[in-house]
Amino acid sequence: MGAGSGVWNAVSVHADDQVGEGVSADLAKFLRNIGENRPVKIVPAVCGRYGGRVFSVLVDDVEGAAERVCARCRGRAFIADSEEYWEDADPGEAGCPCGSEEFETAVAFSLADDGSVRWVTLGLRCRQDGAVGVYADWKIDYGPTDHLFGMV
Repeated sequence: MGAGSGVWNAVSVHADDQVGEGVSADLAKFLRNIGENRPVKIVPAVCGRYGGRVFSVLVDDVEGAAERVCARCRGRAFIADSEEYWEDADPGEAGCPCGSEEFETAVAFSLADDGSVRWVTLGLRCRQDGAVGVYADWKIDYGPTDHLFGMV
């Protein structure tokens, strides 16, 4: 879908939205659309070791937990507070309908009026065909939450 498509034009944008550098336009638009009219902060996943931006992702959408694996160095990192719930998780590898399992990965943090995180939404964009989707989301019901922004 092109940048001028009706889908993007229908997306409500909040004045306090923030999109991190390096998030593709397609993924940012998609994640913004699921924000329930709350401001969102969209943060890209970047490998801390080599700066890689392509990952395979393990998700458990029941527990609300995800772990990414860098396609370049195989380094692993939990997303947001997933490590706390991983022991009880039953993760599976995310896959695109085209068969690819490598993704651009970003997280949309839906924010409350006070700026604290209320929802974590994991969005993936297939590196092969560009398809985007939400692979897991979970509610945050504790505070403070600022540490979550650095855990993508």
